[in-house]
Amino acid sequence: MRRIGRLHVLTDTELQTRFTHVELARLAISGGADTIQFRQKTGPTRELIRAALEMKQVCEEAGVTFIVNDRVDVAIACGADGVHLGQEDFPIPLARELLGAGRIIGGSASTLDEIRKCLADGVDYVGFGPVYPTASKADAAPASGNDLLRKAVEAARGPVIAIGGVNAGNAAEVVRAGAHGVAVISAVCCQPDPKAATRTLREALDRAAGGNGNG
Repeated sequence: MRRIGRLHVLTDTELQTRFTHVELARLAISGGADTIQFRQKTGPTRELIRAALEMKQVCEEAGVTFIVNDRVDVAIACGADGVHLGQEDFPIPLARELLGAGRIIGGSASTLDEIRKCLADGVDYVGFGPVYPTASKADAAPASGNDLLRKAVEAARGPVIAIGGVNAGNAAEVVRAGAHGVAVISAVCCQPDPKAATRTLREALDRAAGGNGNG
């Protein structure tokens, strides 16, 4: 199993149209992302698989973890390192049966009860949020803030990735609250220079973690 990274960049071609998923993956990796998550909710499955295969190759060459959001079938078809599943997505226990013990499975949670469900289902990490207000997800729950994030970290007993409204200006706060790392969309994909935006986030995370680099 590949390690669970600290800077997860979710690629997106709906909030922005300047870059393809593959181009965003390359830019984010160049800026210091250690995990790339392919996130596309619509489109023909064949096209999703085609893009995922190319992204997987880019990530593999760079030694970066590649996760597919939601689509277990696409993850299997492209040989992704794992999947990330929401509360209403593909059942996590069944995903584990299909993917095996060697793949990463992340689960989304916005409450402590949802964290407990994720743990009971056997996730490897929890994506908790939104920590801050976000416009990247239309049906996002209310922002939790760092106090609830601290409780989430205590409840999870494992890696928590802070999601929702995270950017270079507040990334250090979530690390100080105990988060293992962060996952972002707009803070990279919607910026004029995604590579530079990723680098700024990476530097903020590393400073908050005591300069431990990708560890």
